[in-house]
Amino acid sequence: MTAAADVFSAKLWSFASRAPAPAPMTRITDQLNFGPALDIAARSLASISKLQVPENQDNLLIIDVDGRAVLLRDQSPQTTTLSGWPPGHVRLAVLDGMGGHGHGRQAAEAVATGLLRIPACTTQDELDTQLDQLHHQLQARFSRPDDHDTFRRPGTTLTLLEIPPGRPPMLFHAGDSRLYQITEQAAQALTVDHVPATAFAMHGMLGEDEWWQQVHGEHRAQISQAYILGNAFANPQILDDGLLPLDRANLPLFLHHLADRRTVTPQAGATYLLATDGFWSCARPQPWIGRWPSLLAQPSAGAALDALFSDYARNPPPQLHIDNLSAIVIRFNAPKNDSNVDETALPAAPIPSHF
Repeated sequence: MTAAADVFSAKLWSFASRAPAPAPMTRITDQLNFGPALDIAARSLASISKLQVPENQDNLLIIDVDGRAVLLRDQSPQTTTLSGWPPGHVRLAVLDGMGGHGHGRQAAEAVATGLLRIPACTTQDELDTQLDQLHHQLQARFSRPDDHDTFRRPGTTLTLLEIPPGRPPMLFHAGDSRLYQITEQAAQALTVDHVPATAFAMHGMLGEDEWWQQVHGEHRAQISQAYILGNAFANPQILDDGLLPLDRANLPLFLHHLADRRTVTPQAGATYLLATDGFWSCARPQPWIGRWPSLLAQPSAGAALDALFSDYARNPPPQLHIDNLSAIVIRFNAPKNDSNVDETALPAAPIPSHF
């Protein structure tokens, strides 16, 4: 959530599957293999300001079916191969470091690196336990005695999909990066932003329309929970160390279907987007997000990713808060009888469009 630039260009990194796609920008991870059922492309960008050279505090982690992994270190992509990674298993994550707290890039990088040490998970409980443990380990590493006084420990968003072979993906979410489902009809957020408006809704102080307007109809640079940082859902003046999973037990009824930690059943023909908030950090984000169904209707994930970044450069939304941009585009190209893709719509209880 750092301030980025008023000129869109410069440090550009791309990640993509082997799926053929017209790509004017070089992708450094063309060697990654996502198998026949997945088409994946990703990119992280820090632009150059006329006044300053901003730091890209975003990060990405991508592990392919062969255990080859890519993440950013010192703002540059690095590739490694994991020993013992089960064939066919995929892990995808976007992270947005909390620049206002200092060391945001380091926090996001530490989490991305920590994700390399977490073994492939096949159940939601296993994934949640591993990620909660990493949160506590890194919190201890970044903490200082004056955490709640002159120093605020850093934090980062983490929105992650764990995709075991032949199984639907498992979601783990903390912060205000998002997972979107994009069909011909609409772009729907499948995650709940961890922001003050959500805290107010949890306490019955905001209804559905008011919550939607504050979260999706505008942009406010505040957050109520982040990985490493902790959460302030119970009391905005007190930062609790742990992460609070949002689910049916604490979310208002209209958000029950968007729990932070759950299995996501992909819809046939849909495109999925993991992204940091640079893509909607503007006064009225919804008209621009409303362009995504036609914009991402491309023959491959790589082409859809290029269209998204190119449109942002050429037609940025008005009153844009320039920020770092990171995105992973995912398509589930299921063969016959593949359980990864459901022919029915998702989610079962869709969010009203509010257009």
